[in-house]
Amino acid sequence: MSARPIDEPHRVSSQLELLFDLTFVVAVASVTAQLAHSVAGGHGLTGLVPFLQVFFTIWWAWMNFTWFASSYDTDDVAYRLLTMVQMAGVLVLAAGVPAAAGHSDYGIVTLGYVIMRLGLVAQWLRAGLEDPAGRRTALRYAAGISLVQMGWLLRFFLAATGALPSSLELPSFACLVVLELAVPWWAERARATNWHPHHIAERYGLFTIILLGESVLAASRGVQGALETGEISGPFIVIAVSGLVLLFALWWLYFLIQAGEGLSDRRHRSFLWGYGHYGIFAALAALGAGLEVAVEQSGHKVAAAPLALGYAVAIPVGTYLALLWAVHALVVTKPVIHPAAVLGCVTVILLLPLATPQVGVAAAVAAITAISVLLVAVTIATAVVGARAGARPGPQPSSSGGS
Repeated sequence: MSARPIDEPHRVSSQLELLFDLTFVVAVASVTAQLAHSVAGGHGLTGLVPFLQVFFTIWWAWMNFTWFASSYDTDDVAYRLLTMVQMAGVLVLAAGVPAAAGHSDYGIVTLGYVIMRLGLVAQWLRAGLEDPAGRRTALRYAAGISLVQMGWLLRFFLAATGALPSSLELPSFACLVVLELAVPWWAERARATNWHPHHIAERYGLFTIILLGESVLAASRGVQGALETGEISGPFIVIAVSGLVLLFALWWLYFLIQAGEGLSDRRHRSFLWGYGHYGIFAALAALGAGLEVAVEQSGHKVAAAPLALGYAVAIPVGTYLALLWAVHALVVTKPVIHPAAVLGCVTVILLLPLATPQVGVAAAVAAITAISVLLVAVTIATAVVGARAGARPGPQPSSSGGS
């Protein structure tokens, strides 16, 4: 197992990586469904913290594998088997999502993480054994991941036995999250791994598409729930169409910029770029839950107030737009999306739900969609004008030699 070249041409995601991503579809669908249930029941804020906690476990497991694979994907028998062990852990984690999100019972999720970590630590130990140049970094990863996982196990057993006060459950979770995020930073200080910038950019783009697909799935569940009433109303059509157009707009904005070149030129910003995607991914998953309930309420009454439903869509969209601009600004010289346009759109989007009690959820969702589409149109128009201005020939020097 030797590190792959940092500038390997035509590096793309392997079939095994795509299969690995599919195991996360189950986990994301489960946590999104739990958040939608909380929103529909009128206690969306109560369900938000468990959602963010469980989504962190899903995202971090995906992150760990993705960056390792970008450096050490040998695609041999041992690598494939250990990756499949990690996939089994993801499926176990997905089975425990309802209990974790609904009842703060992290037993099955913790078991899934133990299985995943066994596979991942074995991969790092193998890299340390077979790649002398990266041995110190690989062993740091293996040690750091193992120690933090022991911390998660200790936290779980203390909570299960009642030795950990409930008031310390969230702070202890936050402390372990900080330690998880610190492991790559500490390990890479010994020697940076050979992750491939274009490969990483593609992998993040693929996970974005998965989350957009989960939003489509969640919205379709809402459509199914509304159709069970046997009545198709005007608000139902407006929300369903607006939700689909909104997802198209968010997809368009993400892929306006190809981050590969920027990551290649600014590798030192990869931590901020990669970690910043947690908010982008979580926002997309939360948007799926918000759209599901918004569509569902058009067919029958739900416990959530119209204002809450409006913000269940507006907050994820606003968060997505703001963080998308921020992470892109880290790796490009001049952001394609103008910061003033983002600020204006986010402000309007976050104010729109205030009118929901008067105009209804459908009108609010349609307005949020319209603002997002407007941002796409303005961004494209600005880019076209800039390209034409750059291509326009400048003033020609005079051909005469007069004094």
